[in-house]
Amino acid sequence: MTMTKVIPVYSVSILLFLLSSCSNKSENSSEKEQTFTVTSPVVKDTVVKKEYIAEIQSLQNVEIRTHVKSFIEKIHVDEGATVKQGQLLFTLASKEFRENLLKANANYKTLMAELKLAEVELKNTQLLLDKNIVSKSELEIAKARKEAIEAKIEEAASAISIAQVNLSYTQVKAPFDGVINRIPFKMGSLVMEGDLLTSISNNKEVFAYFNVSEQEFTELMSENKINQMEDVEFLMANNEIFPNKGKVETIENEINKNTGNIAFRARFKNPNLMLKHGASGKILVKEDLNQAILIPQKSTFEIQDKIYVYTVDASGKIKAKNIQPRSRLNNLYVVHEGIQPNEMFLYEGIQLVKDGDQIKFEKTSF
Repeated sequence: MTMTKVIPVYSVSILLFLLSSCSNKSENSSEKEQTFTVTSPVVKDTVVKKEYIAEIQSLQNVEIRTHVKSFIEKIHVDEGATVKQGQLLFTLASKEFRENLLKANANYKTLMAELKLAEVELKNTQLLLDKNIVSKSELEIAKARKEAIEAKIEEAASAISIAQVNLSYTQVKAPFDGVINRIPFKMGSLVMEGDLLTSISNNKEVFAYFNVSEQEFTELMSENKINQMEDVEFLMANNEIFPNKGKVETIENEINKNTGNIAFRARFKNPNLMLKHGASGKILVKEDLNQAILIPQKSTFEIQDKIYVYTVDASGKIKAKNIQPRSRLNNLYVVHEGIQPNEMFLYEGIQLVKDGDQIKFEKTSF
């Protein structure tokens, strides 16, 4: 009788476990043997463009407000219209102001007539005094009456001027060439003194205001680089460069204590009125860098808003190192500090390693 050899179940399990362990060791060994590419920074002279958040303001931007209480009788322009200096924009109801001017003129004429009578009376009193018919006090009274009327005449003349000015306020005209903005009140609306009728902007030239940190401003001054900021560009909201270059004209005299920044102002010619008051964008300032240290952006990673690279020593040990970028240039970082030109760093595969790992590597260039 032939005996069948039975292999215990626990023996099969052990065998499968050993085979699995060998397979995992083989896979781990394969991972450790992966070769990574490393590289070193490129050092060369280059030109970068530094970016600063900027706000556009018109060369002239004025609110047009009422000076008198009245009704809007007629609106002579539309929103967005281009107007010339002195052009009529609004007509306010003027009947009341015309009547006030007529009253002021009438009062003035009445007082002028009274002055003539007072002058005649003074002359007659003087003649009577010369003949000792009246006392000297009568003459003084006549002089006082004449002076009182003259004072009233001056007051009446002032009332005429005020009435004329108030009447002129019913004709609202453009203070300069520009473009009309929104008109909140419509024809027939009652407007009070000080109400906003519209605003007018002269955008043929515009100012771009941008802020520079105190530290950077100090560096620019110490390195005598302020003059390099004279010709600047403006990056519009659509990420296109405004066709006309601008010039930095002035720098504020004080550093803002709350922000630690100092404001710069650049002027741009804007013949096509492309830039509008209140627009935002970025000022681009060209900067020449000698022996700049460049590294690829794809070789970096961020932790809590800080930028790092994995440096690799000669033995293949990885170390995370914080770098301070100065600016961006295409797909590269211009490094201010944190890495030296002779150091190696992981070029690709940063997501596959961690700080302290030991790797095999080969060097490449980018």
